[in-house]
Amino acid sequence: MYGPAVAGDKDRGATPGESPKQRYDRELIELLNELRVALPGVQVLFAFLLAVPFAQGWRNTNSFQRDVFFVAFVATALSTILFIAPSAFHRIGFRVEDKGRIVAVGNTFAIAGLAVLAVAIDAVVLLVADYIFDLTTAIITTVVIGVAFVSVWFAWPLIARARY
Repeated sequence: MYGPAVAGDKDRGATPGESPKQRYDRELIELLNELRVALPGVQVLFAFLLAVPFAQGWRNTNSFQRDVFFVAFVATALSTILFIAPSAFHRIGFRVEDKGRIVAVGNTFAIAGLAVLAVAIDAVVLLVADYIFDLTTAIITTVVIGVAFVSVWFAWPLIARARY
C-alpha cells in the first residue's frame, strides 16, 4: 500500500512510534516545503534569462556567450520541470495511496533538479564573467562556483549521510 522503503533506508529518518503512512505523509510535506524554497529562485533566474536576449547589450555577445546562454536557459527550464514534477506526480497519483513511491520519485526529481540548477547557475556565472571580464577569469570563476556547488549541495550531504 505505501511501498517498500528505499534499500538501506529501513529506519533512517523514522520517528519512534510513527507508522509508515505517517512517515510518508511527513516526508511528502517536507519534500514539498523544500521545493517551495527552490522554485522561486529558479523562476527568477528563468525570468532574467527570458529578458537577456532582448537587452541592448545582447548584440555585443559573441557565439560562445550565446551558446553558454542557451545552456543556462535550457538547464533552467529543465530544472523548473524537475522541481514541479513531484507536485504533478502527486496530483496525478492523488488518492492512489502510494505516497512511498511519490516521495521516492519526488526525491529523485528534486535531486536531479538541484543538479541541473547548479549547471544553469554555473553557466550564468560563465556568461556574465566572460561578458564583463575575459575568458580566463570567467573559467576560473565558473570552476570555483562549480566546485562550491558540488561540495555544498552534494559531497557534504553525502558524507554526512554516510556517517549517520
